[in-house]
Amino acid sequence: MLKRDIHIESIYSELPFEKRFAAAKKDGFDFVEMWGWEDKDLPEMKNLLDENALKLTAMSGDGPYSMCDPAKREVYLEYIKKSIEAAKIVDCPILVIHSDALQEWPQFAKPMSSDYSYETRICAMLDVLKTIAPWAEEAGVTFVLEALNIEKDHCGNFLTKTKTSVDLVAAVGSPNIKVLYDAYHMYLNEGKIYETVEKYLPYIGHLHIADAPGRHEPGTGVINFKNFIKHLDKLGYNGSVGFEFYPQTDTPTAVKAVKECFDYSSVVG
Repeated sequence: MLKRDIHIESIYSELPFEKRFAAAKKDGFDFVEMWGWEDKDLPEMKNLLDENALKLTAMSGDGPYSMCDPAKREVYLEYIKKSIEAAKIVDCPILVIHSDALQEWPQFAKPMSSDYSYETRICAMLDVLKTIAPWAEEAGVTFVLEALNIEKDHCGNFLTKTKTSVDLVAAVGSPNIKVLYDAYHMYLNEGKIYETVEKYLPYIGHLHIADAPGRHEPGTGVINFKNFIKHLDKLGYNGSVGFEFYPQTDTPTAVKAVKECFDYSSVVG
């Protein structure tokens, strides 16, 4: 039975952050998601989650450093350790990681410390993933590796293909290192989102949803997300589906669109 979560940083932006938990619960969600943890009061967040009977599905795990930059290996790994400790405080089971650190705006990948080859970057990522896998297993968290589009949102990002993500995850061979499949990013990069999730389902630990183009709620673009979620259900996907988008008009309209994606099926949250 798949679980849905709502992203309380890209959605509910009209409210102060601490008010978004109650709003999400009032709208019928049991699971929420957020980006970075460094700017949050984590004990207070845990209180807000508990007070509203919410669970935090996922948050960012890699912050300001690039996994594919060999010169940043040690600082990247130190940040990962801190992210694991942060996840313990808020009982977050999933930490999202990327090939590159992203600047806040525009969201270009931060420059590398040198002009590394493709092969060097891949080897650097594999080395990091193999290093953090036992940490994840011991802590009971799952790292999910997310590829991003480079046409609209994340120019210069190294990891852009689902197959590359899957190849890296498969090479590590840990149940706690998975792929985050973002249907918006991968629709722009690859298309064929139905076929891709079916092919790589065993490697997928989390999904993100936003319509394309525009990165708004389902129904504002060209992707039929109601059918896409039916497809996930039919495949037996029982993980989490995170709605990470920017409302086209307002939050109530966006929340209604999210709920309409699930009006057919069994779903938690």
